[in-house]
Amino acid sequence: MNKTNNMGPKKTEQNNMNIIPVKNRVSVPKKYPTKFSPLAKQVVKIIFLGGLNQIGKNMTAIEFGGDIIIIDCGTAFPDGEMPGVDLVIPDFSYIEANKQKIKALIVTHGHEDHIGAVPYLIKKLNIPVYATPFTTGLITYKLKEHKLLGNSKLFKFRAGQNFNIGIFNIEFVHINHSIPDAVALVISTPIGKIVHTGDFKIDFTPAKGQMINLARFAELGKENILLLMADSTNADRPGYTKSEKNINESFEFLFQKACNKRIIIATFASNIGRIQQIIDCAVKNNRKIMFSGRSMINYVSVALELNYINAPEGAIVDIDNLGRYKYNEVVIVTTGSQGEPMSALSKMAHSEHRKILVGTNDFVIISAHPIPGNEKSVSNVVNDLMKLGCEVIYESNLDVHVSGHASQEELKIIQALVKPKYFIPVHGECKHLASHAKIAEDMGLLEDNVLVCDAGDVVEISSSGIKKVDKAPCELIMVDGDGVGDVGSVVLNDRRHLGEDGVIVIVTAIRLREKRIFAGPDIYSRGFVYVKESEELMSEARKTAIKTILGCFENSNCDWNMIKMECRDVFYKFFYEKTRRNPLVLPIILEVKR
Repeated sequence: MNKTNNMGPKKTEQNNMNIIPVKNRVSVPKKYPTKFSPLAKQVVKIIFLGGLNQIGKNMTAIEFGGDIIIIDCGTAFPDGEMPGVDLVIPDFSYIEANKQKIKALIVTHGHEDHIGAVPYLIKKLNIPVYATPFTTGLITYKLKEHKLLGNSKLFKFRAGQNFNIGIFNIEFVHINHSIPDAVALVISTPIGKIVHTGDFKIDFTPAKGQMINLARFAELGKENILLLMADSTNADRPGYTKSEKNINESFEFLFQKACNKRIIIATFASNIGRIQQIIDCAVKNNRKIMFSGRSMINYVSVALELNYINAPEGAIVDIDNLGRYKYNEVVIVTTGSQGEPMSALSKMAHSEHRKILVGTNDFVIISAHPIPGNEKSVSNVVNDLMKLGCEVIYESNLDVHVSGHASQEELKIIQALVKPKYFIPVHGECKHLASHAKIAEDMGLLEDNVLVCDAGDVVEISSSGIKKVDKAPCELIMVDGDGVGDVGSVVLNDRRHLGEDGVIVIVTAIRLREKRIFAGPDIYSRGFVYVKESEELMSEARKTAIKTILGCFENSNCDWNMIKMECRDVFYKFFYEKTRRNPLVLPIILEVKR
């Protein structure tokens, strides 16, 4: 696979997108006062719709007067309490209620927790989307999958440029992260400037591109910044986050260690710098590079199309040609670094991958930190691969991954440079936000000027200070297949109940007028007990059902719904007394009228 193959989108398809070229969209910054005006009673509202007290689902709205802009629109991983759920997206209720004010969506970078929910927002409200070129390319893929590309309005800008949206002026500032084209935002309002760092770290030797634009952050510190909102993901980690360059030595060592084995590397599909490092190392060791996993192929396609990945002609080969090469001639880069059940690596671990069968000749490298909550899934995949004979390298036994987020000393640098009047930590769980708030206070900010918020909080900044004033709707909106929001707490409770204790179905046909049982009751068990080995229990249950139904017939107000409810209540008690378990009981009462 190379730049001329069919892996990436065709240029004719990209030309059909409603994307405005960068050079035609540069605008002049609005001339707002740089100092916070004590005379104005005007108010800036910050509405946090996700990304606080959680990992992922990042979405923030900023409102001034009649204008609202949205920053990011991402998804979150479903946790163990959400069986069957594919994605969790933000609650758009506030956005829909204020749709006449919404001017645009601005995206800081292309990770799923920042762009994953964009198609779901565009379906409800087709607003303009502003992002850097690589991020725009990734959003394009998503909109195309959802058949929304034709009418979407995408605007591309590069770091260092600014543009006007309603009352706001937005500037993109180059930062380092584990994906290309990540930017911080400088949002100018009539009462002051807001700096939103996005996800970032300070990397003096990035694997690809330039180091973070600290000079611009230093300049901002002279402009009386009203508010800083900064990434808190690693706020509880002391020191500095390691540079991506550190990974090069590890890869060089591991490629030599693999010897004659096939190398399989699982990493985040969005970590284009890491993928470039793998490509460089593979080329140096005379190995062909192949990609597996839908998201991996999509990200690499965009990167190849936009020249964010460089490889010699013929170095990248389609996975369909795997059988043509010896084990020591191949490197496979795949999804599944988080142990996702349907990912390519998980399928390999369970011998279910259609094209790759792994075994003793495979050298597997998992180049990623487990996201909180995914540790067990990753461990299971590692164990399953080892059972098949693979040699597996993961972060606990070698330095094969570095974080894309700033640690404490880097967060202090940004605080020192920007010198904000107010500070709100964002992007992280409660422990991360609290740690970041303490850092800001240690750096000299007044405690009253540091605000730790939760998803749903509405914050106002005015001449009288900063404070929480309201709560916006912020429910968990779950995506299951094509259904959005139709899986709620009741459905999840039923799914958990089924998973824990199984289900008992009681089917009975009755003649209500004659007050007699026409057929049944028949009792079926799924996930509760094995019927053939529990015949005595099932026989007693059937007798209990007959007794219960006949007892209902003696009631002059008896109807089929009453029989159903009585059977459910009796059987909950019956099975708990017999087994100390609580299966889900589903009585099905059929009324025969002939």
